[in-house]
Amino acid sequence: MPLTTTDLESKLWGAADILRGQIDSSDYKNFIFSVLFLKRLSDRFAEEVDSAVRVGLDREVAESDHDEHEFFVPHEARWSEIVRHSMNLGEVLNRAGAEIEEANAPRLDGVLRNTNWNDESKLGGPASRDRIIGSLLRHFDTLDLSDANLTSEGEQGAVNVLGDAYEYLIRQFADDAGKKGGEFYTPRSVVRLIVELLEPAEGMRICDPTAGSAGMLIYTAQYVAEQGGDPRNLVLHGQERNLGTLAIGKLNLLLHGLRSARYEAGDVISDPQLCDERGRLLAYDRVIANPPFSLKAWGRDFAPGDPHHRFDRYGAIPPKTKGDLAFVQHMLAVTNPGGMVGVVMPHGILFRGGAEGTIRKGMLEADLFEAVIGLAPNLFYGASIPVAVCILNKAKPAERRGKVLFVDAAQPDYFRSGKAQNFLDPEHVAAIVGAFRSYEEVERFAHVADLDEIAANDHNLNISRYVDTTEPVEVPSVEEALAQLRKAERRRDEAAARMDEQLAGLGYAQDR
Repeated sequence: MPLTTTDLESKLWGAADILRGQIDSSDYKNFIFSVLFLKRLSDRFAEEVDSAVRVGLDREVAESDHDEHEFFVPHEARWSEIVRHSMNLGEVLNRAGAEIEEANAPRLDGVLRNTNWNDESKLGGPASRDRIIGSLLRHFDTLDLSDANLTSEGEQGAVNVLGDAYEYLIRQFADDAGKKGGEFYTPRSVVRLIVELLEPAEGMRICDPTAGSAGMLIYTAQYVAEQGGDPRNLVLHGQERNLGTLAIGKLNLLLHGLRSARYEAGDVISDPQLCDERGRLLAYDRVIANPPFSLKAWGRDFAPGDPHHRFDRYGAIPPKTKGDLAFVQHMLAVTNPGGMVGVVMPHGILFRGGAEGTIRKGMLEADLFEAVIGLAPNLFYGASIPVAVCILNKAKPAERRGKVLFVDAAQPDYFRSGKAQNFLDPEHVAAIVGAFRSYEEVERFAHVADLDEIAANDHNLNISRYVDTTEPVEVPSVEEALAQLRKAERRRDEAAARMDEQLAGLGYAQDR
């Protein structure tokens, strides 16, 4: 029977058990993901060789001709050669990763070499490294990750099995890593919410400038496929400054079959990489992101001389110790005139004054805000604070111009409470998306404010100013209040009489 997603998930979590107690949980992912990808590349390479031989190609040619393979695996980097070694395994895997990247440059740049199998700070000395790596190799040696064994539905089925299992492991690692998990993983329910609000379609150009493990780009492609579009006709671009996370994101895209996606390394504020041949920022139809919250060292000193003029369009540069709106300014700068932005932000950007207040006013006067949606606290790993999803639109429909929709989805009806974390379930996502699409008043949930109302509030976008979530208190009439008072007085007098009787029975007479 083919290997199912559940089987593979169990096997991958078993690999984490091998490392548990040996190294820090936040470091599991790079080692497990690297060895998984090595095994997948080698098994698929062997499958392609056998397929070529079956149609008449000489085996030696099939094993050496790069054109016969999607990804070429040099002889010494093949799994059968790797597992022959029992010593210096860190060097064996480092060399295999380097050879595979060189043979498949630039598509696999940074995917495998980012993992250092000789890292003494994580894996210990030579004996410890050989023991840990040897256990991982034996664990994965029993897996057949060829297309034929992953599914009976061909390559796309194999992509689904591998991609789903990989996503499972990323999610588990984020949970296991606690606060550090938020650096590379956005809960899929939040990703789904933003993607459904943006409604990407076939033929669009999509960008995530702080892409993490690439989940937003991947779900965008899945959403387009669910709507009947062809995700191969999407342009998917991302950038990520953490090289370890970058490797995870590249692997995630590859294992989901999104091989044409462009995913660059670097700080998007100080060193934006998604540019054309003349060095100009590329433009996109949809820009989606979950940037780091209130980043202190975001690059304020670089902003005044920005050659792309991203930070001088809305009246001010964000403060030195809070980079939230710097990311929003970048996102707007790379959004084409008919495009939309969907971004997760801390609530502070909705009401803080100073430079942020000036920027917010500038964006409102440019009529960019289409919706501000408050979510429940504790949805994100490492961030217990409530967050807001901001939808900005450079081409708002005529009936929405001069207006902003406010949605308060932080109420108990719009999330599921958990012990350590809260959750958005499909029905919660559907309710929020439904409110955005209808763009109408919903008592204690949604309010459509015009820009004059917002200006009267000094351009403050705090959701509680616009959505009143208090339950109405029924005020009785004077006659009803008097009747209740008389009834309470009768109950008081009856209770006093009973007490007097009981005291009298005990010999305590009451003087009136």
